[in-house]
Amino acid sequence: MGGQVGDIGVIENDTCSVEISSVTKFGGNKFIHKGVVANGSLSVSDTVNTLVNKSTRLSTCRNHTATHLLQAALRSVLGSHIEQAGSYVNKDRLRFDFTHFEAVSREDLQKVEKIVNDKILEAIPVEIAEMPLEQARKLGAMALFGEKYGEVVRVVKAGDFSVEFCGGTHVSNTSQIGAFKIVSEAGVAAGTRRIEALTGAGAIAYYEQQQQLIDSVSSIIKATPKNIISKVEALLAENKKLSSELEALKSKLSGSAADDMLSQAEQIGQIKVLTAFVKDIDMNSLRDMGDKLKDKLGECALVLASDFGQKVSFVVMCTDAAVKSGVKAGDIVKKAASVCGGGGGGRPTMAQAGAKDVSKIPEALELAKTEIKGILS
Repeated sequence: MGGQVGDIGVIENDTCSVEISSVTKFGGNKFIHKGVVANGSLSVSDTVNTLVNKSTRLSTCRNHTATHLLQAALRSVLGSHIEQAGSYVNKDRLRFDFTHFEAVSREDLQKVEKIVNDKILEAIPVEIAEMPLEQARKLGAMALFGEKYGEVVRVVKAGDFSVEFCGGTHVSNTSQIGAFKIVSEAGVAAGTRRIEALTGAGAIAYYEQQQQLIDSVSSIIKATPKNIISKVEALLAENKKLSSELEALKSKLSGSAADDMLSQAEQIGQIKVLTAFVKDIDMNSLRDMGDKLKDKLGECALVLASDFGQKVSFVVMCTDAAVKSGVKAGDIVKKAASVCGGGGGGRPTMAQAGAKDVSKIPEALELAKTEIKGILS
């Protein structure tokens, strides 16, 4: 039945009531009804009445007929190569898999959605008829690829727009669908795409959620729904400008801080050794500071640490002369980071690491200095 789930409802008689949650067809014309006995008991050969949940069936019908309109709209927009590769229809939503070689563009999805909603507004009668297979083919009825059909088939027709082989339930007029909204499009396999969509009350609820989101964002950024895009664009431009100014200020401050640290460097042979704890700067700024210090110190080995965001960052830099003397940045940073419960690595001339325990930064820097001095001595 085109991926349609079974009805739900109640099976009852004077002594028993069973609430049915699903119906599954098997072995030809046999059906399994799954449910919970609400009261009484049921025995083989009991005579019962079956009451279908009309609201659930109507919602499912909306989604099923909309699936037919969707397939026709996809073929109209994307081409006749579109074929159904699977579907799932229940009361809440529809899912349609189809053959296509690429993602469907936003513009094409909008075209497809508009076509389906136009057909809903046209209030097209939906006709269901059983007929000989050859007659159905002459009508141009769409068949499910690989499906085998008998001599007599059931055809569902929505005007001249959609004609399909189908055994499921449908609305009697497209206007009963109410509204149609595509909520997602994605690939599920090579050459197969999937669209999920909502109809009726589900589509209306979706639009209401989107409106609430727009209203919330408008309130936060002090805009109206009409100028929300221009306001967001202006905010992004302002943020970009401020970020650029902030980076320039950070660079200036790191340069100033680097100048203050130069006097802390200790000369060991031909190499200057510097270790420093720089409060609250990020890794990028720490590297920038290291570059400035290295340029001003000449031949050196330096270890910098920071506690930005309550996380430890280490940067170790060694000039070629320091490396030739045996001091390798990657080795030093690993030992320093391990003290703070972290790890890292890099090249002999430059390495970085992250860790968690900011309280151990002074201890880690002292270890790094001792290691470097031991190598150079």
